[in-house]
Amino acid sequence: MRVGVTGHRSYHRPDLIAHRIHDVVGDLVSQSQSKLHSQSPSHTPALELWSSLAEGADRAVAHAALDAGGTLVAVLPLCADDYRSDFASEASSAEFESLLALATRVLVTGGDGSGDRDAAYERAGLAVLDAIDVLIAVWDGAPSRGRGGTAEIVSTARSRGLDVIVIPVTRDDAPA
Repeated sequence: MRVGVTGHRSYHRPDLIAHRIHDVVGDLVSQSQSKLHSQSPSHTPALELWSSLAEGADRAVAHAALDAGGTLVAVLPLCADDYRSDFASEASSAEFESLLALATRVLVTGGDGSGDRDAAYERAGLAVLDAIDVLIAVWDGAPSRGRGGTAEIVSTARSRGLDVIVIPVTRDDAPA
């Protein structure tokens, strides 16, 4: 089963959300294993996660997928050196590097030639949708704040008939 992720970089209660993410990923792995074993027993990983490895949701789902024995395909909006400049800290860059090293494949989608970083993020999100069966969205339900945002990716996934699993969150910058 190929699974993608979209979601916010920060949200309330990341510890609680991480548990929900692990539960969802565990359920997907169980479903996939049942399907694989009914077709023919194999040693193929039950889940392949397609992720941009952005801070927050992308990384939380990546950790859950890897913990469950899945594999990781990194779909970067920009070359790694450029992309790293979008991360908040050295610790974040180090986490990115460690996850990137675990990826079985790395795809760089790049921008649309306009130099607009949001266009690169949108292209990466759409590339993920082109490859997956199920999308996990760690999302507050609000409209996107920019091109290629979570709401836009969820809407496109739904319009394509992909299964979308929403894990609701409240963003850190949401009004109290």
